[in-house]
Amino acid sequence: MSVDGIIVIDKPKDITSFKVVSIVRRSLGIKKVGHMGTLDPMATGVLPVMLGKATKTLDLIVNHKKKYKASVKFGLETDTQDITGKIVKYYDKKIKCDELEQAVGRFTGEIYQIPPMYSAVKRGGVKLYELARRGECVERDKRKVFVDSIDIIDFDEQKQEATILVNCSRGTYIRSLCADIGEALGSAGTMTGLRRLESNGFSIDMSLTVEKFLDYIKLGRIDDMIVPLESLFDDLKDIYITHSQAVRFGNGVGLLLDRLKSSQKWINGDRYRVFEGSKFLGLGAVDIYKEELSVFKLLS
Repeated sequence: MSVDGIIVIDKPKDITSFKVVSIVRRSLGIKKVGHMGTLDPMATGVLPVMLGKATKTLDLIVNHKKKYKASVKFGLETDTQDITGKIVKYYDKKIKCDELEQAVGRFTGEIYQIPPMYSAVKRGGVKLYELARRGECVERDKRKVFVDSIDIIDFDEQKQEATILVNCSRGTYIRSLCADIGEALGSAGTMTGLRRLESNGFSIDMSLTVEKFLDYIKLGRIDDMIVPLESLFDDLKDIYITHSQAVRFGNGVGLLLDRLKSSQKWINGDRYRVFEGSKFLGLGAVDIYKEELSVFKLLS
């Protein structure tokens, strides 16, 4: 079977992202399957799964924003920064609501994080979590991420438990964010739950549970759940070309700008989605010096 596009899965708790990919691959009977950003086993929510040619587009996608709803327990520190880890310390300090509101404001904008030891980041070719399981702790370089906003949905001062909504860039560790907020408050913050609500332009409303995905397979409704490949580039403008131009484009030949039926003001380097009718062919890039729309990426 040849399938190109994206299926948005609502990843269930206590299974890996790799397991979800394996289920999709096996159920559809296709080899090229990947995903857009790992979710920890304890986390749930949006996991866009790429099929076929979509697996070659991750480095081309402009929208890498994420949105999470996280639960945090203050006064408790674990070795994994989440509730699945071993408790290493308790703190007596009771955080007030106004203190929390002030603290989260310090973690918006451009911030730096140290990847947790229990993560898939590699050091010397070895994943950090593998070193952590051997009892090793190594130095990690800080990474720059961007947090657009942190909203406090709920905070129980008596239980010292909060629910926060985080809009952020890719590569942001919510576990580390919770821990850093706790440390800034003179306590500790341990993530007790995580749900991804948005990822790479896909939302939880678009997601299918694994069970629903399997039901669609049984009913033969595969096309109904696949998001078209071109939707990954919705931020780009469209160019529609003739059949003869499509043949040239498909052979890797650029198209002369003055032969394209478009009212666009051509700007060097601008990218466009290229269509022949309703068929998505790939991406083109304007080359002012050659006076053509060059082939940037063929996806048909």
